[in-house]
Amino acid sequence: MKASHLTKETILHNNLPDRNFPDFRVGDTIEVALLVKEGTKERTQLFEGDVIAGHNNGIASTFVIRRIGANNIGVEKILPYYSPTITSIRLVREGKVRRAKLFYLRDREGKSAKIQERILTKEEKIRKAEHAAEVAKAAEPVQK
Repeated sequence: MKASHLTKETILHNNLPDRNFPDFRVGDTIEVALLVKEGTKERTQLFEGDVIAGHNNGIASTFVIRRIGANNIGVEKILPYYSPTITSIRLVREGKVRRAKLFYLRDREGKSAKIQERILTKEEKIRKAEHAAEVAKAAEPVQK
C-alpha cells in the first residue's frame, strides 16, 4: 500500500514496537539508560530526573526529563519514546502532581522544585503487582 493512501494517524500508529518500559507519567522520577557512541566505542550513560512533560503521538511520542546538574544548573532532555538509543527505563519513584506539564519547575530552586512522592495504598500496590505480572506474562514468548 502506498503511503499516499494512508492518513497521518495511520502512519504514526503503524507497526509500533513494544518497548517493555514501565508505565510512567508526568511527575515520576525515572532513570533512562542511553546508548552513547564515542568514536568506535559504545557505552551506556544513565540520566535520572523528573518527567516534566509528555507528548503521546504514536511513533513520534516524546517525553521531557529534567534534573539539576552541577552548580544548580537545570538540564533537560527531550527523548523520543521509541528511540533505539534508549536501552532501558527504570521507575525510581512516583510523583504526586496535579498538572499535565510541569514547566513551572524551571523557575523554582531548592525545596520548592521538589515533587512530592505519591504513597500507594495496599490495594494500589496489589493492583500494580498484578498488572506487572500480566504484562510480564504477555511479554514472554508462547511455547508450542
